[in-house]
Amino acid sequence: MSHEGIRMVSAEEARRAEEADRPLPKEATDPAKVRVHKTEGTGVEIDWKDGHRSAWTFAWLRLACPCATCVEEREREGRKPGEPKAKPVELLPMYQAPPRPETVTPVGRYAISFHWNDGHSSGIYSWDFLRRNCICEACKNSF
Repeated sequence: MSHEGIRMVSAEEARRAEEADRPLPKEATDPAKVRVHKTEGTGVEIDWKDGHRSAWTFAWLRLACPCATCVEEREREGRKPGEPKAKPVELLPMYQAPPRPETVTPVGRYAISFHWNDGHSSGIYSWDFLRRNCICEACKNSF
């Protein structure tokens, strides 16, 4: 009997997976106002209809890309959305331009997408994804 494909998860992982499936109130995932600070290169701010405000840097958003390729890579490496890759030890690190979107496009009424300056463009950042991944102190443990 083969056990390939069976993966044991901790109680904490199971709790997080269950919470990720729990629907959020509509007001929590419905933006009242979205501000993309593309010119300034700083990031995105969303005022939600429930009165909460979320903000992310472009660096965090690029590292949290929700496309299948990026999600698989993060899972394989054990990283959370927005968590950077481990840097190899180098004598002279190569300069890497900070992540910035070249274009920002609404996706229907449910998401936003970015075409990043590194050429990546397949991530669709749903309002639900963004709210569940709000990085403010109040949200870190509530969703």
